[in-house]
Amino acid sequence: MGIKLGLAKWSAGLVAALSASLAFGQAWPSQPVKIVVPFPAGGTTDILARQLATGLGQKWGVPVVVENKSGASGTIFSEQLARTAPDGYTLMVTATHHVINPGLYKHLPYDTKTAFTPLAQVAVVPNVLLVNPAVPAKTVQEFIRYAKANPDKLSFGSAGTGGANHLSGELFKSMTGIQMTHIPYRGAAPALNDLLGGTIPVMFDSITGVLQHVRAGKLRALGVTSLKRSSVAPDIPTLDESGVKGFEATAWFGLYGPAGMKPELSNKINADVREVLNMPKMKTLFLEQGADPGTMTQPEFAAFVNAEIDKWAKVIATAHIKLD
Repeated sequence: MGIKLGLAKWSAGLVAALSASLAFGQAWPSQPVKIVVPFPAGGTTDILARQLATGLGQKWGVPVVVENKSGASGTIFSEQLARTAPDGYTLMVTATHHVINPGLYKHLPYDTKTAFTPLAQVAVVPNVLLVNPAVPAKTVQEFIRYAKANPDKLSFGSAGTGGANHLSGELFKSMTGIQMTHIPYRGAAPALNDLLGGTIPVMFDSITGVLQHVRAGKLRALGVTSLKRSSVAPDIPTLDESGVKGFEATAWFGLYGPAGMKPELSNKINADVREVLNMPKMKTLFLEQGADPGTMTQPEFAAFVNAEIDKWAKVIATAHIKLD
């Protein structure tokens, strides 16, 4: 009798749990969802977030609103998100800064590994290794040989200390054993102008902003920094296939929630994001930004985020980069 009663209670509990799970799946979202971009309107992060929000709004049948709350490389709103209820109604789309900041700033008001729930990789935009045509190298290996033969001759520009294109250069130096002097600029545009003019010979930059100069012969693209060739320029080889095995230093964008989100909610959001990103119209819109849509599951993305935090912290420490 006791066994039967126990089984009955267990069965009832299982049915209740399954019913609650089904009810959850049907009930969420029951109100508008807010996606915050911690950068100004009009940038790549903002554009991609708004395109994603439009698709998710159609998928979910509720408004998905994008707000911009910029400041301190995204850390101001990140701190706010970390204190938000983990109900899925306030999310954040941010860029690679999110995993770079822990290595740059030793006193962040949150632990990036534990304060958030990584939900989905939204997009990947590769950087590209660029040289002025005066540099006598047409391949990555030719460039490495030239750099090793001229250890005090090369410098590379970036949009600023600690940014993604700066760290791409530092990672390249570390993995190839070459020497290059870093020259930080106040933004990518002046650095690119000096690269075009020959003031600096080398730069890592986003593929979208430089492709026109490459096609015109004003710059030479030696390799892209993603592990797969870019959909925007499939003729440019990757650094990995060019002999710098395992090199990956992309600008990527992710969707996050606060820590403590239920796995069923996290997985639902991830699945819905990937479904939206796989739509032909969305792929076309992303391609216009030079972006390939993300494809990772929620557990894959969470592991990727943690690995990126560790990778960039090591690069920053090796290069002795300090911002605070």
